[in-house]
Amino acid sequence: MTFRIATARLEAMLREDAPYGDLTTLALDIGDARGQAVLRAGATMTLCCAEEAEALFRLAGCTDVHRVAASGALLEEGGTILTAVGSAHCLQLASKVAQALMEITSGIATRAARIRTEARTARPDIVVACTRKHLPGAKDVMLKAITTAGCVPHRLGLSDSLLVFAQHRAFLGREPAYRWVSRLRAAQPGRAVVAEAETVDEAVLLAHANVDIVQCDRLSPEQFAEVARALADHPARPLLAANGGITEANAAAFARAGADILVTSAPYDAPALDIRVTMERVG
Repeated sequence: MTFRIATARLEAMLREDAPYGDLTTLALDIGDARGQAVLRAGATMTLCCAEEAEALFRLAGCTDVHRVAASGALLEEGGTILTAVGSAHCLQLASKVAQALMEITSGIATRAARIRTEARTARPDIVVACTRKHLPGAKDVMLKAITTAGCVPHRLGLSDSLLVFAQHRAFLGREPAYRWVSRLRAAQPGRAVVAEAETVDEAVLLAHANVDIVQCDRLSPEQFAEVARALADHPARPLLAANGGITEANAAAFARAGADILVTSAPYDAPALDIRVTMERVG
């Protein structure tokens, strides 16, 4: 399950692309001509933002919009996504925004789904969490893409979670980990305490300081397995997250090494996947 991007956001996308109208359509005097647009997958993909594309055509004024496929669907090249009927003005206003939105998000969703699938070949219940290392200002679009693929947000931002990095510990001096963990729990009761480790020893130390999740940054699968073995008999073993360089190429290896969570930003580097738009005059 995922969510729909707010209507106000979609309206803003349309305004940004044509704040003063479509100059070409106006100059050719074809705005009132009636036509049909068909959008198809140009590659095999995990489709994303099909619902938003449908909404964009409706917001632009198209009178008859029929969506064939939903976000999350696996489409083969040539698969139809939607058709829209309306004036040339309306079709031109919506088509490029809808096309670009689906191309970018489907690329991200396709790679996120691939990473999740690879990880679950080794551990069927593993969670793939995607970081906030994406284009600022595009959080809703990025979250739509990764949740469409069955992944979850690692964190929504600085305001929603407790995650202690080395950059935080630099300001804590020699304060033992168990003390600042206790302070975090007292200050923010009910929230999970997550801390990042950069070595095997750091990971074990943080686990014994009673954190809820140890996030191991840029360890190899072999090093990660060493952490998992060291904590196997821990009476309150924290969840173990692998972070840093997680891709479809190594997701299964980290799952086999004992990771409960894979933390990755790799989907955001995915190339856009082609969506083909054709139009014809009707009536």
